[in-house]
Amino acid sequence: MDIEILEMSERKVSFKLKNSTPAMANALRRTILTDIPKMAIDKVEFHLGPIMVDGKEYESITPLFDEIIAHRLGMIPIPTDLKLFVPQSECSCSGEGCPSCTIMYSLNRIGPCTVLSGDLIPLGDPNLKVKDEFIPIVELADGQAVLIYTIATMGTARTHVKWQVANGVGYKYEPIVKVDAGKCKHCLRCLSECPKHVFAGDAKKITAAEPLKCTLCESCLAFCPAEAISVTANDKNFVFSFETDGSLSAETVLSKAVSLLSGQASSFGKLVEDL
Repeated sequence: MDIEILEMSERKVSFKLKNSTPAMANALRRTILTDIPKMAIDKVEFHLGPIMVDGKEYESITPLFDEIIAHRLGMIPIPTDLKLFVPQSECSCSGEGCPSCTIMYSLNRIGPCTVLSGDLIPLGDPNLKVKDEFIPIVELADGQAVLIYTIATMGTARTHVKWQVANGVGYKYEPIVKVDAGKCKHCLRCLSECPKHVFAGDAKKITAAEPLKCTLCESCLAFCPAEAISVTANDKNFVFSFETDGSLSAETVLSKAVSLLSGQASSFGKLVEDL
């Protein structure tokens, strides 16, 4: 099994999984979806009672139930360093909470305003501030305020979706698109009918310029009067793509997924040998 990177950015990656099988491709997809660890807000403490700011009293209340606000906070992507943090179950503090397994944030705003994710202030390392600062949490009216303390811990999406780092994880067989120059009548129908704009050319020559964009819908076959186009799939190569929520880079997610899958395969192989 080999991996060829087609496109890589901070939050998005497209790559080709070569010399593999559908079973291995799906195993990689499920690993990316459910087994990558990340930090997420897991505990939320709301201050109850009046809040005094510059001599003015604000009521600790919002238009939303506390449970809804807690859920929204849990879904905010939290910056994660897999070398710095460990799950509480593996931490030397035995899960009591320490800088190696938890991140504490405070949220203190008075109305009228829209409370945003950027209002979460890390209690400690400022580099742990939320990257997506404009995720709305709640709208405060005049006289309303919130004072919240949160704790983020590490987990995986097998436990809760708030720990899911990747989304839009999908793959397809590698498309093989060919144009028979001897049959082609240069009608240019394929250029206009292909929804992914796989083909390029003019009245003299048509080529499959972007074959990896093909979704195997075969629209080009239906509209080619000369039957000059062939569309097949390589069932040993797969074109993957996914995005992250920003808590981890796409490169880190892919590297961690391959490492986890390799470790699981090695463990399974050893168990088989022991039989």
